[in-house]
Amino acid sequence: MDNTNDFSENLNDDLDLSEEQTIEEIKEPSSSKKESGSSVTISASQAKVIKTYLQNLKEIADKLSDMLSLSGVDATGSIMIGQIADGISAIQGDATPESANIIEGVFDGEQMVGPDGKSYSVPANYASKSKLVEGDILKLTISGNGAFVYKQIGPIERRREIGVLDIDSKGNYAVVSDTGKWKILPASVTYYKGQVGDEAVVLVPKNGDSSWGALDNVVRNA
Repeated sequence: MDNTNDFSENLNDDLDLSEEQTIEEIKEPSSSKKESGSSVTISASQAKVIKTYLQNLKEIADKLSDMLSLSGVDATGSIMIGQIADGISAIQGDATPESANIIEGVFDGEQMVGPDGKSYSVPANYASKSKLVEGDILKLTISGNGAFVYKQIGPIERRREIGVLDIDSKGNYAVVSDTGKWKILPASVTYYKGQVGDEAVVLVPKNGDSSWGALDNVVRNA
C-alpha cells in the first residue's frame, strides 16, 4: 500500500483542489506548465493547513516508529499484521459512519479553521479541558443528525510560560509575562477558578509567535 499517495489524496480532498490543482502538481509542476509560465495558486488558509500538516508528519512518523519498536518485533524483524493494524487504529481513531461528514482544520485559539477558510465553533469547555493550543489540528465529525464531535489529531509541540492572570476593560482574559501576552478562554479561567493577579501557567506553541494560549494551571494568591 502506498501511504504517501493516500496522504496526498486525502490532503487534496481536504483542500478542495480541482483535478488540475493536486498536491503533486504543486510540488512538481509539469513541464508544460513550466514552459507556459502558469502557476497554481492556493489561499492563505490552505497554505496554513499544508504547513501544519507537514510540521506534524515528523511527529506522526516518530510515533509509528515507537509503536513498531514496542510491538514485539522478533529477532527476524517480523511483526504481526494485527499489531500494525492496532498501531494505525491508535492514530486514526475509531471508524466513522459513512453518513458522517468529516472536516479537518487548524485551531486558531477560539475556533477551527477548515481548508475552505470557513470557521467552525469549538465548545469553549472542550477547548479548555483539552488544553488546545493555537495550531493544533482537529478533526470535526458532523453526524447525520447534525451533532458536532471534535477530536484532536495533530497536537503541535508546546512550551510553558509563567505569568500573571489579567483582564482588560472588555472582560477579555490574558496571561501576561515579561516575554509576552497570550489571550485565554474565559471558560478556562472559570474551570481553574482563577482570579486577576493569580500566577498562571499557559501552554503556547514551542516555535513561532501566537496570540492565544491554553491555561495549564493557576496558583491562587493567599
